[in-house]
Amino acid sequence: MPQYAYDHVHLISPDPVKTAEFYEKAFGATRVSVTPRPDGRTLVELSLSGSRLLLMNTVAGDSRPPDSPRKRYGLEHFGVRTDNLDETAKNLKAMGVQFVQEITVSRPGLRIAFIMAPDNVLIELMEKK
Repeated sequence: MPQYAYDHVHLISPDPVKTAEFYEKAFGATRVSVTPRPDGRTLVELSLSGSRLLLMNTVAGDSRPPDSPRKRYGLEHFGVRTDNLDETAKNLKAMGVQFVQEITVSRPGLRIAFIMAPDNVLIELMEKK
């Protein structure tokens, strides 16, 4: 049986460089590369504690419907783990980040909160004890 492993999250953004700046400032992501593509798009690769986050814009003039393959809007959210959720929330609020759900206990040993990132991307902040 084939083996599988997590590789990356890929987000579509109208301005991937600007969106990358949010992840760098909010979570300390490191910019790995900014690559212009032959079709006019720009791909930005970030590293977030070793996990890959890819950001890319759409092709100008793309007329496919939003639910067509390779142009889906289907990411519900992704999670970012922190060792200090209270401090993380304080820092993000100071940046003006919108909290969709304040810190709550999801289950014993797990506290969570949800924020809204650029391009209406929902991020779950998690602290596991």
